[in-house]
Amino acid sequence: MERRTFLRQSVLASGAVMAGSRIGAAASAADFPVVRIPAARRKFKSQAVEKIIREVRENVGNKEIGWLFENCFPNTLDTTVDFTTAGGKPDTYVITGDIDAMWLRDSSAQVWPYLTLCKEDKDLQQLIRGVIHRQTSCILRDPYANAFYKDTSRVSEWKKTDVTDMKPGIHERKWEIDSLCYPIRLAYGYWEVTGDKSPFDGDWLAAMAKVLQTFREQQRKDGHGPYTFQRNSQYATDSVPMGGYGYPTKKVGLIHSMFRPSDDATIYPFLIPSNLFALSSLRNLRTLLQTLAIGKELDRPAFALETDLGNALNEHAIVTHPVFGEVFAYETDGFGNHTLMDDANVPSLLALPYLQSTLFSGDLSVLNNDKRGYTVYQNTRRMLWSEANPFFFRGKAGEGIGGPHVGLDMVWPISIIVRALTSHDSQEVSACLKQLQHCHAGTGFMHESFHKDDVSKYTRKWFAWANTLFGELVLKTYRQTPALLS
Repeated sequence: MERRTFLRQSVLASGAVMAGSRIGAAASAADFPVVRIPAARRKFKSQAVEKIIREVRENVGNKEIGWLFENCFPNTLDTTVDFTTAGGKPDTYVITGDIDAMWLRDSSAQVWPYLTLCKEDKDLQQLIRGVIHRQTSCILRDPYANAFYKDTSRVSEWKKTDVTDMKPGIHERKWEIDSLCYPIRLAYGYWEVTGDKSPFDGDWLAAMAKVLQTFREQQRKDGHGPYTFQRNSQYATDSVPMGGYGYPTKKVGLIHSMFRPSDDATIYPFLIPSNLFALSSLRNLRTLLQTLAIGKELDRPAFALETDLGNALNEHAIVTHPVFGEVFAYETDGFGNHTLMDDANVPSLLALPYLQSTLFSGDLSVLNNDKRGYTVYQNTRRMLWSEANPFFFRGKAGEGIGGPHVGLDMVWPISIIVRALTSHDSQEVSACLKQLQHCHAGTGFMHESFHKDDVSKYTRKWFAWANTLFGELVLKTYRQTPALLS
């Protein structure tokens, strides 16, 4: 993803920065100006989404949270979707916000929070079905690409700088495991909610075959495989070393990922959170194939890959920290080298239970759902939300996890949201909500990141993933523990 390293000072229409809004009922209507895009300019309208927005705003005691929910939850629908039909199928192109390209990861995450509303809004269901169809066509175009254009003839701005097999219609070709996991998660969640089998046609099965093939290729047991990437860039994390193949690894069954979900290059190519995400994605894929009685020829290779990957993770994903005990490594190389850190972008180590659970279970166990996996995750969680994580930042304005993408001292709201989504501790969730309430710098929206000492210094004022994910957190809290929003 293009870097947005510049900082913006957020100023309201009146010219005043609302850095510390008053809380709850004590705040007046003047504190919450209309910042949502006007109805006439919204890209897509959902009756179910508007209904839940009204319900939350009317019933929560914390009026600022209600206002933020109204702005953030529909942001993907309001500003980023392009819904049409193609070949008799719904087709939905979803941009990230201020970048006109569709990431497989972001587009999945952006519409995921709307799934629970699909049954009462068939138009919304069609929109998400269209995302599945669009993602299918993207994977068939190039399973190694992470971002695509709607116009399949459009030539990328990176064409002149990137040394890789760049095709028309592809915005960026950074190989990231999660790019192929998110579409499976969305497809599985869509089916789980709607029972609709129509997206799972021959094209979708062909795309899933591409996913399995790509995962196998990137285990690299039979050589480097077909993918290589280098970029002429001032940023070291934008290019892959060693001729575009990455640093050496021991071929142990883990899948190589040349880039992280942040679109920054990995240090050690075995990215553990993404490999764990791949493991759960393979399980979900096999459940779909078996339940729908389709793609029988894919079940056996998917099971073999799942078994191979699970064994490798059990052997290489966990290391012993001198303070926190057994924890998940962020990256490893199979030789025993590893990084102990986390990046705010999801999949992250912090987000593991969020990605591994089904849509409604809320199960916090990971790694084969065993007791060891749960304990290791809790140890890892404590490590990540501390100075033991080199990308954990704490300052006057807040605390959270960032990453190399926008530099040091920048906290990503996504990390705070994920901390709350993966917590069963009401005090922890409440603290996260309070911090999120105060980090929007008066804009009424979440951002990519903010400076740990000054929320008015932030990156990306239009970042739909962070907005919609915040909406998901508020909706979950409203449904499960509404007292936290009083």
